[in-house]
Amino acid sequence: MKFLDETKVYIRSGDGGAGAVSFRREKFIEFGGPDGGDGGRGGDVWVEAVNGLNTLIDFRFQQHFKGGTGVHGMGRNRTGAGGADVTLKVPVGTQIFEEDSETLIVDMITEGQRFRLAAGGNGGFGNTHFKSSTNQAPNWANPGLEGEEKTIWLRLKLIADAGLVGLPNAGKSTFLATVTRARPKIANYPFTTLHPNLGVATIDGREFILADIPGLIEGAHDGVGLGDRFLGHVERTRVLLHLVSAQEEDVGKAYKTVKHELEAYGGELLGKPEIVALSQIDVLDPTELKKKQKALAKASGQTPLLLSAIVGTGMTETLRGLRDIIVAAQTYTGEED
Repeated sequence: MKFLDETKVYIRSGDGGAGAVSFRREKFIEFGGPDGGDGGRGGDVWVEAVNGLNTLIDFRFQQHFKGGTGVHGMGRNRTGAGGADVTLKVPVGTQIFEEDSETLIVDMITEGQRFRLAAGGNGGFGNTHFKSSTNQAPNWANPGLEGEEKTIWLRLKLIADAGLVGLPNAGKSTFLATVTRARPKIANYPFTTLHPNLGVATIDGREFILADIPGLIEGAHDGVGLGDRFLGHVERTRVLLHLVSAQEEDVGKAYKTVKHELEAYGGELLGKPEIVALSQIDVLDPTELKKKQKALAKASGQTPLLLSAIVGTGMTETLRGLRDIIVAAQTYTGEED
């Protein structure tokens, strides 16, 4: 399955049906009077957040969505049928923007959430609606109103509890594959991860969702490498796990490089709780390990955890640290089960 997290879509709600001009014609009734029915309402365009989706790839193959047109009114005061609604099914976490790509329309953050993007046009009144004591045989009716049309942007920000950040080859995908059932691509070259991956981690009977995004390099906020647009997928997380590879010559510089890119991106990432870990420690001898741990602690201002996904060192402690912050945040916001 390919990953797509941003796309442009054209939507148009249905036009309302026209009202009917009709008169009652029946044997023995000389002045039947008007009996033209109203037109049906045009179909709406809705968006709905559904479970089981984590990409907008379906919208690559269909970008135009139109509501059904209302049926015209008919004689005998028959109202036309309403046009069929159209529903865009999107992953939870999708944001809908106006055509300028900046004005937020709605943020779909809960499963089952629905929002009407464009209302269908009202049906026109039939001539029955216009009869009065002074005009007992009106010979006109209203046309249906036109539907709304607009171009919108869909932008996906995955919903996860914890996010993995770091330079390329910092061991993020290996960590995700070790603690969850996710199977991201893992290889010994930069930018193995080309799109975000999600996995469910379990520790002490509690589950939480981990998000792994492509690595950041210096200048990512200016478009270097894969850029920083994937950081939007960890904006909603409650905690970041910042992995620094023990194979880096200068672990302090590696930490500061990623930290600078996070600050340049800004948004909701600023001030987010962070756990720092020195990964891939199985490649170092004890002396070198102690030296790099000290350097990373100085750069980050906290004692880094020591990780090795290959031999399992520090994995449980890291998961428990992430879980504690997530639970504390859920309790604070009243989301605890």
